[in-house]
Amino acid sequence: MEWYLKAFRQYADFKGRAQRKEYWMFALFNLVIMIVLTLVGGGGEGGLGDVLSGLYSLAVMVPSVAVTVRRLHDIGRSGWWALLMIVPLIGALILIFFAIQDSQPEANEYGPNPKAVPA
Repeated sequence: MEWYLKAFRQYADFKGRAQRKEYWMFALFNLVIMIVLTLVGGGGEGGLGDVLSGLYSLAVMVPSVAVTVRRLHDIGRSGWWALLMIVPLIGALILIFFAIQDSQPEANEYGPNPKAVPA
């Protein structure tokens, strides 16, 4: 939960780096919350679940893009690679490949390695 909240505290921070754990924990909590909202809302099309899921999706849109950009910075790539989100399937697969890569071990142009910096 700490990593999920960290992404919200830095909701519009597109600078710096985010390690794999921060990115994937944010993604996991988003998935769990979306499932719960859908189940609580009844899961029917056009029902309360759709409304709640839609509102939640709007609330996490900017933090999701920000944590994705910081994750790309962590592997030494420009945040502009996040635009691959708009390319169906292939873009998502490329971003998943980037997201599973390990951090650059040393400082890069986006800042120091978050694994090496004490919390």
